[in-house]
Amino acid sequence: MQRLFPAFLAEPTDEQLLKDYAPPAGNHPFVRFNFVASIDGAATHGGLSGELGSPADKRVFSLLRRLADVILVGAGTIRAEGYEGELLDAADRAWRLRSGMPERPVLAIVSGRLDLDPDSELFTRNPGEILILTSATPDPVRAAALAQVAEVLRGPVPGTGESTAVDPRWIRTVLADRGHRMIHSEGGPRLLGAFQEADSIDSLCLTVAPLVAGGSAGRISSGLDGSPLRPLGLQLLCEEGGNLLAEYRRIPTNQ
Repeated sequence: MQRLFPAFLAEPTDEQLLKDYAPPAGNHPFVRFNFVASIDGAATHGGLSGELGSPADKRVFSLLRRLADVILVGAGTIRAEGYEGELLDAADRAWRLRSGMPERPVLAIVSGRLDLDPDSELFTRNPGEILILTSATPDPVRAAALAQVAEVLRGPVPGTGESTAVDPRWIRTVLADRGHRMIHSEGGPRLLGAFQEADSIDSLCLTVAPLVAGGSAGRISSGLDGSPLRPLGLQLLCEEGGNLLAEYRRIPTNQ
């Protein structure tokens, strides 16, 4: 791998990349999304994002998880990709412990309808803490069943929109209030779209894979037509084997 921006570095180490991807100093919550896409814009192939991955993408994917206080994922991505078992390998967990962090980040699942199976391996095999962030009025039977295997947090009543919607600004606040400053999200597109509409994205990491996917796969973000454009500034750009690994961050308001 080579770092192209902000300054060229032929072979950045993991420690250098961790410094590059670290959030800015301070106590404010920092919301990051991480995606991969083909050069023709597909976010998945065969229904899975992993089909587009590369060794470089997997390396950065693991390093970003190291830095996370919480891994935030939509229920649709949970069902499609599978998040059962350990989410970090032994080396990543050891690094976190040496850095004074909890061994594992919290897994926070966003699900307005609570369409999750409490008996699934997601809950029976995951050794870490799991939060479920849901709407103000979820199905009471599903909420009670899931409360036996995870902590269920109900959001505020929405002023407008779907009754099952989960407000991204509430997600950001409730996680930060629990001490989870580095909020790392791995999708899916609806969750990214909701955060974009709420202007609640601080960082977007995108790997552009040198692949043409074709087909009818969706983009990394989906949401309402007419949502405002949200400009982000290029923070970091690396390359390996034709894969471009970019991070874009919120542009400070004083610029």
